[in-house]
Amino acid sequence: MALEHSGGSDPDRILALLWRHERKTGDAKRPLGRKPILTVDAVVAAATALADAEGLPAMSMSRVAKSLGVGTMTLYTYIESKAELIDLMVDAALGERDFPAPGEPRPRGWRAQVELFAERTRAVYRRHPWLRQVSTIRPPLGPGLLAGSEYLISALSGTGLAPRKSSAAANAINAFVGAMVSYEVESEQVERASGKSHDAWWAERSVFWDEYFDQARYPSIVDVWSRGGYDYEDVVVDVYEFGFRRLLDGIQAMIDD
Repeated sequence: MALEHSGGSDPDRILALLWRHERKTGDAKRPLGRKPILTVDAVVAAATALADAEGLPAMSMSRVAKSLGVGTMTLYTYIESKAELIDLMVDAALGERDFPAPGEPRPRGWRAQVELFAERTRAVYRRHPWLRQVSTIRPPLGPGLLAGSEYLISALSGTGLAPRKSSAAANAINAFVGAMVSYEVESEQVERASGKSHDAWWAERSVFWDEYFDQARYPSIVDVWSRGGYDYEDVVVDVYEFGFRRLLDGIQAMIDD
């Protein structure tokens, strides 16, 4: 699967577009004397709907234009490139998490606040599975992304951790949740695309254990297996819950140190 990468747009243009509702200068170029046919919001919504339904590779500028009933060149007067559009889509999706703003009511305790961050982030990835196909190593610096960063840092800032440790903890939480929900979404997509459950896939390969698996060569696997170590109801959920709880426990240990 080829990844798209956010953060590749012209910084002056994309920052104005990302913050268009706070600064009124970024709603793209308009032909003088004409009433705008579209809005940037409408373009982003149409592109998101297309990616939700058919996947990110299907989301082209021409397809988005067609869904809006305009020519592709008209679309380019609002958003200049697919890279620009992806930045806007990612930030709009992240903004759907709708975290409590500073001063608004929130869960009590840093762990509960972090759990809310994880829960809403996972929900957004499930709602927009194409998000896992976008690398945000160079993120779109928009209000959706920043609201999440502010909320997560604020959840940790009252714990007594030093600023560097708070920042590192926030980055670790964000990375873990993003990686695990991407794995979770991919698992669901593979089942849908193949029309075959993971249990059915493993059942088809049951001969592996009898004819190819050498118990003497892999004694630790055999030992854990024989004692029920692989008896998962849902391996993805179990791995997520185990890793997330241990990560929070590790942060708590730093707080208590």
